[in-house]
Amino acid sequence: MRLRRASGRANHIQKHRDKRLLLVEDSRMFAAALKHGLELTHGINVAHCASLAAVKAEVAAAGEWAFSLAVLDLNLPDAPNCEALDFILANNVPAIVFTAAFNDSTRDQILNRGVADCIVKNEPESIERLIAAVDRVLTKGRTTVLLVDSCAASRQDLASILRRGLFAVIEASEAWEALQVLDQGETVDVIVTDTGLADLAGLALLGEVQKRQGEDAVPIIGLSEQGDARVAARFIEAGGADFIRKPFLEAEFSGRIRHAAMLQKRIQALKLAAASDYLTGIFNRRHFFMTGPRLIDQYLRRGEGTSIAVLDIDHFKRLNDTYGHEIGDLVLKHVAGRLKALVGDQHLLARLGGEEFGILFDGLDVREAFAFCERLRVELAKSKIVADDEELAITVSIGLATIEAPEAFENYLHAADQFLYMAKHAGRNRVISELALLDALAS
Repeated sequence: MRLRRASGRANHIQKHRDKRLLLVEDSRMFAAALKHGLELTHGINVAHCASLAAVKAEVAAAGEWAFSLAVLDLNLPDAPNCEALDFILANNVPAIVFTAAFNDSTRDQILNRGVADCIVKNEPESIERLIAAVDRVLTKGRTTVLLVDSCAASRQDLASILRRGLFAVIEASEAWEALQVLDQGETVDVIVTDTGLADLAGLALLGEVQKRQGEDAVPIIGLSEQGDARVAARFIEAGGADFIRKPFLEAEFSGRIRHAAMLQKRIQALKLAAASDYLTGIFNRRHFFMTGPRLIDQYLRRGEGTSIAVLDIDHFKRLNDTYGHEIGDLVLKHVAGRLKALVGDQHLLARLGGEEFGILFDGLDVREAFAFCERLRVELAKSKIVADDEELAITVSIGLATIEAPEAFENYLHAADQFLYMAKHAGRNRVISELALLDALAS
């Protein structure tokens, strides 16, 4: 079997160098090829074991949580009946199965036990597929489930089942706690809720999540002991992702949650592609206008004021007329890249059109946001762009508006635009907000 040289080696070799992988494989050929490929492609630290006895010794020596992932064959000389997989899962290590002894029935059984993926040996490009699967699992991490159940005993049992399935679990006893978790920005892939909550029925929770999150709403799976099929029908018709009646098979429960999470991640990946600006790769105007109002609603519900900024590249038309649109595009990509590096994921950044960018700040009052914008302005002025062997310097003007009460999203943006207009007419390369105006009047 031939292992292709990984493309983009220099870009990927450092990606997982801080992680350890346990490789359980008794075939010397496969073990050597996998160890070499994983270390070469991802920089991951691979510990190889050829038997269950060696696995137990390695895990005992390394300690709990030492391994980020295990790749293992189902059948080993001293463990012919999946005993190695049982041991790995019992020690809370996520697993990818790589085996020749496989059929559709076995695959379904293994996946329902919480295995991250199953790849068959001796198929074309099986090693390349495994290396890609390792990257995918290590990058995305575990699926996070928000479990909402008013009954403590039931919630504890469900949480235990989920953790055995290698899900990360956030528990909430009431609907308001679940909504608070979402408002605080916790990463949640699936919500599992009993429909008979003490403070809010499951249908009402479903509606509230959809109202707050819109198109990006987390999928919700309903649970109920009621045998009436109409309860399930109403839940699904209202937008629920799935409905499970108690009692249920543990494998079915975990499998349906995993399926809902997988679909959600695929949908989010498609939405991310649609939300990206074609030139700069950051979010586009449509995403800014769709996501901004929901985020502001969350901030205001938490009792936090926030701010919105509109940033414009100074003299961009002159630059385009002088150097051409190709250099203009280069400048836009440069500014977007620097902004993305400086703003990070905490705040919402988008290209609004042309040379104009928008930033919606999370948790910064007007003084903090003003200081943040000043840092952006200074850093962008320091950065240089080389075009046709000529070094170009750019500056930006920024308008910053405070958000303290519910209004139409366009009103916030219009206020920031007005401050941007003032910054342009005051000489450019500056930040103007009501704070700057008040400070000027006070002096």
